Amino acid sequence: MGRQVETLAGFVAGTRFEDIPERVRRHAKLVVLDTLGVMLAGSQRPEVRQLRTALLAAHCDGPSGPSTAYAMGFPTGDPRSVALVNGIAARSLELCEGHRFVMFQGGAQILPGLLAVAEERHLPGRDLLCAFILGYDAGARLSLSMTPRDLVHQNGQATLLGASAAGARLRGLDAATTSLALRLGATLMLTPSYTDAISGATALNVAGGMCGHAASLAPELALAGFEAQSDAVELSLGRLVAEGFRPETVLEDLGTRWEITRNWFRLRACCNPIHSALDALQEALARLRPDPASIERIDIRTYHFAAKMGERDPANYFASRYSLPHAAAGLALCGSTGFDTLNDDTVHDPAWAAMRQRVHVSEDPAMTAALPHRKPSLATVTLMDGRSASGTCDLPRGDFQNPYDESEIRAKFHGLAAHVLRADGARRVEAAVDAAEDWEDVAGFAALLRQASR
Repeated sequence: MGRQVETLAGFVAGTRFEDIPERVRRHAKLVVLDTLGVMLAGSQRPEVRQLRTALLAAHCDGPSGPSTAYAMGFPTGDPRSVALVNGIAARSLELCEGHRFVMFQGGAQILPGLLAVAEERHLPGRDLLCAFILGYDAGARLSLSMTPRDLVHQNGQATLLGASAAGARLRGLDAATTSLALRLGATLMLTPSYTDAISGATALNVAGGMCGHAASLAPELALAGFEAQSDAVELSLGRLVAEGFRPETVLEDLGTRWEITRNWFRLRACCNPIHSALDALQEALARLRPDPASIERIDIRTYHFAAKMGERDPANYFASRYSLPHAAAGLALCGSTGFDTLNDDTVHDPAWAAMRQRVHVSEDPAMTAALPHRKPSLATVTLMDGRSASGTCDLPRGDFQNPYDESEIRAKFHGLAAHVLRADGARRVEAAVDAAEDWEDVAGFAALLRQASR
């Protein structure tokens, strides 16, 4: 293993909870709360329910297993199966947080595995929180150092390495064994495609869920005596799942720049790259306040990645999350792109289908050139009577450089958690997450969730 990745493994293994600044720990708890809400609501998706029933059938009658699935009834099962289904749930709604500068969704793809392992091993909350922050940091740094292939989605790639590192930390492994767990994790990485998303292939979410599985599996493989190539991480990120690796980037500002604080949150229930276009459209609509029937067309100019999401007839619920015309229709018809607005019914609703046909998306090369420091978009709404208005956005709301107010993130948690938890129970869960470092046993938090269930 190269010096940089070896040093990163040592950082994960050796950093104490007290070494992490309080502001970082506080932000990490907000990521935990946000991820928890997404996981709970995502657990209601039909394919997630069916998989959970199949994998946890032996434990569906009550809390008899070692780890808890965060879903209605809170069934239990073995940690790796629970981590898998919880991770898939957290990925299923396209509402999880992510890193600002790379395709890296650490909350949804690292936290589920840590919750399952920590509960099984009766570990305290500070161990969970420390492992989460350090695993997020390791995975994001590796992601920043790699050159991704054009079509490859981030699910199950650098986040899987972050999950492997986090799982090693949670198990208390030393630097050498953490290094081994990382290298073993490199052999487990997946190659999902962005075309999965656009076509509605929910296999993409399974790739994200496998990261939670790896948080448990990779450390176990290391402890069992499995071996990996010394350069497995560099080889995988440089030539196999990606096409270039810059080791000099891995250690930049290590221990002073905490990657979990350089994230974005989202309130819009759709793919993050289209959010700047939607912010621009919301501004244009606010200027006109049109009756939806009076809209002749909506023109959106944006950067290349967002422009690729121009499908006007998404195949299913999941594909609609990656359709800019569909999300634009939500703003035009309902003034919203939230979870309860962009639901299954809207995909085949005739009014939504008609509005999607009026949305015209194109790439502006100058906007593409502004990446990654800006994410510009321009939206113009033209009415039947000839009136028009435009809106612009340089950086979407939710970005750490243009953040939502914390109260908005907390309100999102309550809205999503209401699908599984009672209102009073959700308030107790929120308070518990705010004090996560004081938990004596993560199993106690799972018991609180069970008590809070509807």
